[in-house]
Amino acid sequence: MDRTKVLAYADELIMAKRGESVRAVENYTKVELRKIKRWAKKNKIKFNDTKSEVMLVSRRKRKENKNIIAYLNNKSLEQVPQIKYLETILDHKFRFNEHITYQAEKSEKLIHSLS
Repeated sequence: MDRTKVLAYADELIMAKRGESVRAVENYTKVELRKIKRWAKKNKIKFNDTKSEVMLVSRRKRKENKNIIAYLNNKSLEQVPQIKYLETILDHKFRFNEHITYQAEKSEKLIHSLS
């Protein structure tokens, strides 16, 4: 089973991991980040760890610890409840309420600026 999906466009990249538990996802993430680190070093690329974040997407109601520990450039990545990728706001439950609100407010400002 392929546990990793990577989407990249211009200077934005999103890596999605799938696992049976939070710890499994954390372990798979560590493995993939090591691969990315080796690839980046070989290609003389450095990822910006201050702009990189980690987010656990889950609709499970289990009582397990939902903190993900991941490192990039030997720095711990901040875990966030939502991220913005290609102007789309994704939240930790894959609901698009924040994105819809953001786009509605943006549209309202545009309409007001035209009147």
